[in-house]
Amino acid sequence: MPTKPEQISARRQTWQAFSLLRRAALPDQHHLGWAVMWLVLAALLEVSGPIMGKALIDEHLLPHHLDWPRMAGLLAGVVLTGWIASGLRYLQLVRLSGLAMRSVMRLREMVYTHVLLLPMAFFDRAITGQLVSRVTNDTEAVKTLYIQVLFVMLDSTIVLVGTVAAMAWLDWHLMLIVLALLPAVLLIVWLYQRWSAPAVTRARALRSDINGQMAESIGGMSVLQANNAEARFGQRFATTNQDHYTARLAELRANAWLLRPALDMFNIILLAAVIYLFGQREMTAAEVGILYAFISYLARVIEPLIQITMQFSQLQQSVVATARVATLLDEATATEHAGQNHDAGLATARAAANDSHAPAVAIRHLSFAYNEGQTVLHDLSLEIPQGAFVGIVGHTGSGKSTLLSLLLRFYPVRQGSIAIHGMPLDAIANERFRAEVGLVPQDPFLLAASARENIDMGRGLTQAQIEAAARAAHAHDFIAALEQGYDTALGEGGSRLSVGQKQLIAIARALAGRPRILLLDEATSHIDSQTEQIVQTALDELRGTVTVIAIAHRLSTIRDADRIIVLNHGRIAETGPHEQLMQIAGGLYQRLYLLQQLAA
Repeated sequence: MPTKPEQISARRQTWQAFSLLRRAALPDQHHLGWAVMWLVLAALLEVSGPIMGKALIDEHLLPHHLDWPRMAGLLAGVVLTGWIASGLRYLQLVRLSGLAMRSVMRLREMVYTHVLLLPMAFFDRAITGQLVSRVTNDTEAVKTLYIQVLFVMLDSTIVLVGTVAAMAWLDWHLMLIVLALLPAVLLIVWLYQRWSAPAVTRARALRSDINGQMAESIGGMSVLQANNAEARFGQRFATTNQDHYTARLAELRANAWLLRPALDMFNIILLAAVIYLFGQREMTAAEVGILYAFISYLARVIEPLIQITMQFSQLQQSVVATARVATLLDEATATEHAGQNHDAGLATARAAANDSHAPAVAIRHLSFAYNEGQTVLHDLSLEIPQGAFVGIVGHTGSGKSTLLSLLLRFYPVRQGSIAIHGMPLDAIANERFRAEVGLVPQDPFLLAASARENIDMGRGLTQAQIEAAARAAHAHDFIAALEQGYDTALGEGGSRLSVGQKQLIAIARALAGRPRILLLDEATSHIDSQTEQIVQTALDELRGTVTVIAIAHRLSTIRDADRIIVLNHGRIAETGPHEQLMQIAGGLYQRLYLLQQLAA
């Protein structure tokens, strides 16, 4: 009989979850060993209590053999074993809780670090709220898996095994009757898993959707309100919320029908069966103690079964959540994509990189498509000398941003090649590549931190280096004029600064890394003319020392470039300096420039 896809998926999720769990807990595995040992000792002590109670009834109370010292010893033994068992459970819970929290801490660090290394292609399809849910909610499920699931199931299993062994020692015939309950419990667990697993998986996915929609709506609140879309987005959220409620309700129905009520019913049936069988015997004084012990053990058999079965709900949720984290960690990082040919061409690449005559960027027969059959760039070939200032222009959709993304190694080059200072792009180690190439994005991203921290970005730069970068970007004067200078908090997203000031800090940040190549992605498209002139001055001062490649919407920004490359539908249509391109009658660049002059 073929295995169903949902069964394969459930097995894969379980394997992923426990593999990740083992990986996160590996440094603390000795703590888990101690916790298990204490659980076994606590279970043995708990099992010994009814046996001492049986001895007290059979040997002293029924025959009226009141040996007070021995009776006191048995009573003290019952109390002491219970007290020690409780202490051991406290110790193992503390150990297990510490292990769980350290595992969650490691897991969150692993996930966050991994997300930082993922290629930009991943974020093209990722939803921010869902990623946040993976790092927070789903990793928290690991703690639940340890404390509420593994601990309870392990503890209950040890108690169950110890109790059954003690019952077999007292009367193995009656023990077999108790064991007859196990097939019924296994049937309930199987039915519960079949019923609840799809609902749990769906509820988890929908909760991520809720987080994603919430983050998306808050991030785009101004656009949402400006387009009068509050009602539509509210309805979309309500639909997702209703679906989540329905999935959770299906899970709760499974809990209500198949967990404690069913097992409580089995407990009552089993208790009645034991009392009935004892009633059919000719009771002797010796069997009264056995009856007491059996009734005591019945609770210790049923309750662990109830606890184990009830944990399947949490187990299912935790496995799904942990598997989602494991799936995210399985995503290949940008380093893995980019460094795949690092060893193969290292010797040749190093030799080429030391060649001062090698171009800063060499592109050979480059073609690229995001989707099969929809080519964006067509057989591009060009060289950019070291220290040159090159502008890239073109209509919307001409391939400018795609070319920049490939130069930044956000997407792998599959057809053609790109070399940086003579070194193939995919042969450069990631850390070195990021040090060599700086980026000034169109929309500057600023941390909710000080100006110093926004320029430094955790690189440990000195004050002199930070100020030098700010001066090179012509940002020093306005930063120094802030109330606390470089230590002034800029607010979330740099809310205290103008758009132009944010862009100058973004340029200072890029220059602080002392890149050999600086890429600008329409860095002047949102700033005023005065700030644009400042940016132009900063770019002119970099000429000859840093290779500048500027994608420009405003052609005035790159008018003084050494060379301007005009793209049209993914092909190089024209190339040359401004004066030369303006002499091409009816040329694409000339038309673009004149249109902007008329608009101004």
